[in-house]
Amino acid sequence: MVETVAIITPAYKARDTLPDTVRSVLGQSHKDWQHWIIADDGFDYRGLLEERGLADPRQVFLTSGGIGQGASRTRNVALERIATPYAAILDADDRLKPPKLERAVAALGRYGIVTTALDVMTTDFTHLRHVGTGPDRVLTPGEHKWVNLSMDSMIVWDRRRGDGRYDPDMSNMTDLEFLLQLYRTIPQSYHLGTPLHDYVKREGSMSNGREVAAGMIASKTEILRRLENGHYRLAEAEAAGIAAFLRISLAAETAYSAALAARPGLLFEDHLEARLIA
Repeated sequence: MVETVAIITPAYKARDTLPDTVRSVLGQSHKDWQHWIIADDGFDYRGLLEERGLADPRQVFLTSGGIGQGASRTRNVALERIATPYAAILDADDRLKPPKLERAVAALGRYGIVTTALDVMTTDFTHLRHVGTGPDRVLTPGEHKWVNLSMDSMIVWDRRRGDGRYDPDMSNMTDLEFLLQLYRTIPQSYHLGTPLHDYVKREGSMSNGREVAAGMIASKTEILRRLENGHYRLAEAEAAGIAAFLRISLAAETAYSAALAARPGLLFEDHLEARLIA
């Protein structure tokens, strides 16, 4: 049985990047999808895609109801509306490799959450590094971040087994916070070790400037507090695994500025990974 996947894409000032994102969806080998594109800037993205010859009847266009509401509120608009069994997150400057949905849907027949390795790139799609490559494997919540040490918006999940909403009051790390909500009712995820998701590092995330670092530290600290308070109802060992990662990541955040000054161009993933394996 073919299952429909709702792909959720918040769009804010995405006129230059969204066409490539949409092309990657149109090129999926799994054809049973809906692409929910939610404008958070009042722009007519339907018209843009029609002009570029990228319009498709499987696309659904919504608005966040304002300007600059943020990715969390914008994603939640779609989450309140979709009725498909499966859902996926795709940012308006990232891309899916052609087999991603097909491979994720196959794994969702058994597992409630599927993650994939990342192809980390610059805005002009120059390859920087991979994250999470290796064998396909089952991961517990406590193991997840030790494999997926970068962003967590590469997920595809079964909404019948678990669901949640993005926290609009958290400035960063909302993808991880959302995933932890899913883990409340889904005990394991399945990780595809092939890089099937292009993760574009924009200028702000390339250098983790002062404001970005402050937001990351505040958000990681809040997730750590929620873990320690049993907010996600995880087994003690699983919560401890995530907490241990976050403590190392917080230390890496505070040391990153000096490390970047000593080694210009240092990716935060490289900076963090060295600490994780130390």
